[in-house]
Amino acid sequence: VSQQLKEEIGRGFAGLEDPLAGLLDMLESSSDWKGKGHSLGYYISTELQLWIKEHPAVQQSGIKLKKLQARVLQILAQCPANLLDPLISIYQLHTADRNYLLEHVSHLYHKGHYKEAAMLSIKLKLQPDQDVEKMCTPLLLQDKTNLVEDYVGEYPELQSKLLQILDSWCEPGFNISNITRQYQGLSRYKPDKFNRKMLNKLVFRLLDRFNIDPALCPNVINQRHLRTLNYLFYKRFVEKTMTQENWTDHVQSTVGENRWLQGHLIQLLISYCDLNTAARWAQRYNLPKEMLPYGVAEELQKLQIQERVEEAVKADSYEESKKKDYYQLPIPRADIHFLQTWEETLQCWEKVLQPGQVVGIDMEWKPSFGMVGKPRVSLLQIALKDEVFLLDLPRLLEQAETEGEKEKLPHFIQMLYSDAAITKLGYGMSGDLNSLAATWSALKDTDKQARGVVDLLKVDKQVDVLSPEQSYEDREFRQPEKGLSLLVQHVLGKPLDKTEQLSNWEKRPLREEQILYAASDAYCLLEIYEKLCKDPASFGLSSDLTESLVGKPSIKPRAKKQLNKQEVPSPSGQQCQGSDKDSPRPPAPISPKEFSVVCDNMLQGLGRYLRCLGVDVRMLENEDDHRKAAEIARQEGRVILTSGLPYQTLQSQVAEGRCFSVNCSEKAKEQALQVLKHFNVQVSLADIFSRCQ
Repeated sequence: VSQQLKEEIGRGFAGLEDPLAGLLDMLESSSDWKGKGHSLGYYISTELQLWIKEHPAVQQSGIKLKKLQARVLQILAQCPANLLDPLISIYQLHTADRNYLLEHVSHLYHKGHYKEAAMLSIKLKLQPDQDVEKMCTPLLLQDKTNLVEDYVGEYPELQSKLLQILDSWCEPGFNISNITRQYQGLSRYKPDKFNRKMLNKLVFRLLDRFNIDPALCPNVINQRHLRTLNYLFYKRFVEKTMTQENWTDHVQSTVGENRWLQGHLIQLLISYCDLNTAARWAQRYNLPKEMLPYGVAEELQKLQIQERVEEAVKADSYEESKKKDYYQLPIPRADIHFLQTWEETLQCWEKVLQPGQVVGIDMEWKPSFGMVGKPRVSLLQIALKDEVFLLDLPRLLEQAETEGEKEKLPHFIQMLYSDAAITKLGYGMSGDLNSLAATWSALKDTDKQARGVVDLLKVDKQVDVLSPEQSYEDREFRQPEKGLSLLVQHVLGKPLDKTEQLSNWEKRPLREEQILYAASDAYCLLEIYEKLCKDPASFGLSSDLTESLVGKPSIKPRAKKQLNKQEVPSPSGQQCQGSDKDSPRPPAPISPKEFSVVCDNMLQGLGRYLRCLGVDVRMLENEDDHRKAAEIARQEGRVILTSGLPYQTLQSQVAEGRCFSVNCSEKAKEQALQVLKHFNVQVSLADIFSRCQ
């Protein structure tokens, strides 16, 4: 407010016999505060609030004050939110009769002014004397969840009560229209926003925000567990990407002692497996016969426990075949150290905290499957050239609690991350650091202090974080490791074996497969970095690799595309040699029948799209080496379509202009348009679906 206006307002108040009544006269006859933003009424009110402090004699009391309070309550029902605080303060509404205030709010509520009633209740702290369900239901129907959160914000008892109400609405069989029916004709009602999904999300947000025990909401938690169960069956029996052990671990920890979930598990086993398997699980949980479908109960009677020898044999041969297909750790098993005591970690720190040291760092945690809270890190892996240290964080945390050495381990981790003389390699490091901070509050600023960090996610622009066929539950942990596995394949020749990725990392002892997986995840970073540093050009990177990559771990998976464009020289979307700059004239137009291509792996979507348009397409399988594309291109006279790092290698193996790099961050349709435009392929109506799909 300008000084001149302030002085004018001050003089105005001084000239009034009763400034408090004067302000109300002004506001009652004013209409300018009905709009948005700060009105003149707002400025005058805030100035009066300050002016009263200097002139306390103008304060009223007794009957006079009560009359003013009755008038101001009428104004509060329709004035902008920014006027509430100054008016409540000026007219001392906190001292007004509580029943009188409650009655006024109730009157507003019954006139259908639910938002205004709630806001006034919050400002006057009336919530403990109100019915939380009654006050919050119409707000939820109007999609005002933020106001509901504020309403219970300072009252733990009301938070619990609200959560129990919301959970009761999520009970199987409960009809939500029972609630909506009571509020027919509600203004600004948003029925599409008021449903089970919204309620589920809200419950989890409130549990997390107010740090409340999830056991208070059994319906919502059970349904989330049931979705997890469905997801686990999908991973194991449809996608076939989860091992039997991992699957069993997760199923047991999801179902627990809950009879309702155990019943659903039996139904899922009947659908996906057979009666015998369902009966074995029924036996494991000691389920009463009356809970079981007839076939399962019958199978249970016949069931004799027998060791499945053939399964063990199958597993052995499977392990051998795996070695040929996946990246193998190049150091002996004896050089992987699992550290569970403070003394054991000292040898690790002595070796790691050396100037000039290069270390690969990774972390594992139990998949959250969408449950409340951030995941807590269960294992911290630190790889050096000759050995890998696996730190059992839950165990070390527990020990620190009992021995009063809480600061020591976080201190060493902070020293490691903040020392610019030690190069730390990671993949999607900011996600790891966030989880580390959630595990140990002392580490919450590690990401801000980090120096000498190389995040290899910045190099890898090859693969989107989520592949399209993944289920919705998977969004919770975003799986940047899929990208790492592909980066390992591009740079080192074989992908990582990710079957242990969704293990239960909290369970002890860890299985041998988990230990080898965890060590490989950290160690492969050293090998990738070494190879990229030796020959950055062949991977489309500038020679000052360390300069362009060492820095703060600022990448977050969701910001990946945008940051990569700025910070990493991109081979993606490059034209082939002899492109626009060298040949300003476009090539002669050709039809799709005359255009033959070979699509590198991970571009199957583009391949299928081009085939629909009549192009002669061959596609590499995901497990094929990229060099196979060059062989096919030479033998059959095809153009190679690739993207990212392999472009550099492949374009040197074929004639000029016969290798094209598409932008892999775009959808298949956009990629296809890019290819057709570059090679001047003219598609006619007759070409579409002219080839067998």
